[in-house]
Amino acid sequence: MTSTGIRLHAPAPGWAIAADVVVVGSGVAGLTAALRCEAAGLRTVVVTKARLDDGSTRWAQGGIAAALGEGDTPEQHLDDTLVAGAGLCDEEAVRTLVTEGPDAVRRLIATGAHFDESTEGGLALTREGGHHRRRIAHAGGDATGAEISRALVEAVRARGMRTIENALVLDLLTDAGGRTAGVTLHVMGEGQHDGVGAVHAPAVVLATGGMGQVFSATTNPSVSTGDGVALALRAGAEVSDLEFVQFHPTVLFLGPDAEGQQPLVSEAVRGEGAHLVDADGVRFMLGQHELAELAPRDIVAKGIMRRMQERGTEHMYLDARHFGAAMWEHRFPTILAACRAHGIDPVTEPIPVAPAAHYASGGVRTDAHGRTTVAGLYACGEVACTGVHGANRLASNSLLEGLVYAERIAADIAASHAADTLPAPAPAPLPQPAHPAHPLLPPEARLTVQRIMTGGAGVLRSADSLARAADQLHHLHTEAREALYENGKTSEPGVDTWEATNLLCVARVLVAAAQRREETRGCHWREDHADRDDTTWRRHIVVRLNPDRTLAVHTTETADFPPTTDSPQSPQRPQEQ
Repeated sequence: MTSTGIRLHAPAPGWAIAADVVVVGSGVAGLTAALRCEAAGLRTVVVTKARLDDGSTRWAQGGIAAALGEGDTPEQHLDDTLVAGAGLCDEEAVRTLVTEGPDAVRRLIATGAHFDESTEGGLALTREGGHHRRRIAHAGGDATGAEISRALVEAVRARGMRTIENALVLDLLTDAGGRTAGVTLHVMGEGQHDGVGAVHAPAVVLATGGMGQVFSATTNPSVSTGDGVALALRAGAEVSDLEFVQFHPTVLFLGPDAEGQQPLVSEAVRGEGAHLVDADGVRFMLGQHELAELAPRDIVAKGIMRRMQERGTEHMYLDARHFGAAMWEHRFPTILAACRAHGIDPVTEPIPVAPAAHYASGGVRTDAHGRTTVAGLYACGEVACTGVHGANRLASNSLLEGLVYAERIAADIAASHAADTLPAPAPAPLPQPAHPAHPLLPPEARLTVQRIMTGGAGVLRSADSLARAADQLHHLHTEAREALYENGKTSEPGVDTWEATNLLCVARVLVAAAQRREETRGCHWREDHADRDDTTWRRHIVVRLNPDRTLAVHTTETADFPPTTDSPQSPQRPQEQ
């Protein structure tokens, strides 16, 4: 796969450091990969957009899924994952996840993460949607992500690993042969480095998290602007299944005009017995699925949306008053505090909830070792598409995927280094282009993109809504391009303009994939194609960016991914969009 030659408009790097591997992101995936690479003797640099503990991992409430309980097996975990994935999971990728997962969790505990224990002394396990067994390990009641983040950050700092905080990664550096040679980045604020610089390394691990900020309301933090996916596309990598954005069913409803990060009400609340009800107290999920409120997330989100449409309301309710104050305070202290901060007391009243963008099941396409279609570029965690999640992620599989595939990436990089197939020192990167290759959007375009995506490509989609979104996004794209190439003008380089530009990039790909998939499957819900169509659409949609910034979209021949190296093109010709 060759690079597109497209880079964000940015100043040339004013400083550079060298490493064997640079990890971009500091969630469970990034820090696990970094710790394993460092333990293998590799010079490792961690780059993170905010502070080390500021990514999506620390917001994870529910827990981490693994077959750790009595009577549970990896095979049962596999079955639940495949069902949730609605026919698009890569079975071997899932088998890797569920078989290597239990030991990966034990290694996480050995690193210093403390999980809640039962009265008998073992791990306290709960259930979440789509799981037929209690297999969700949690910490601090509903603060699992915060505890995992704490343990990994402490381990990184104890090792004295080199870290660059408050740094937005810009673009991948490549050599004359198209192989990874590092990244450019912009450091915000004071520190050892400032402004635009570079880390030269022959291996880059993208662990940049999600892209929830492409929608108006999301559970994702403000830093989740799809930077990793956009960088990979500009570098020539393929992305897959970006249409499958999971909308969490139970997000605290703060009003119809609420924007930005919204408080999550964990699925574990339903796992412990809370009920979804309408304004009359009717449990509307009964009869819709054998697991009722604990059905896979796409089914629950659709159930809520249908009931909202039937009743002409903007939210439903989650009723857990029967828990009592003691259980709320012990098991769900974080959620209790968030609700009370917004004037709702779940001990005495139902919680208003509605679906909001939560997790991207698709992302940068990888193989079983986290390798992308660009040599030397790896991806893991939410930014990646390993094939584990298919069309809909099973609850609490994300932290586990981050753990398992980060360890696999580190092992692959270490093996390449030992075999002298990892270039050392890093190959010389191609020089920066003399002129800006990619126009930047103004900061206010971020809100415009979010509103376009919420209106046209949210929980409910149709040919008309998607066409409208595609036209509006194309207008933004064309307007910025004409301003640059006809008038020589573009927005000033800066975090706000880079983020807005990245959001437009991933939005265009998401909409193109959603337009192509003319069926309803998993968390992709087409009102005009209400049925699942395995004959035509049990396939993956793969997108790459052409050098002229058009999108090449193709559908795989089968439900299997082609290899990431020397990837054959589908006989179906790519559609330029």
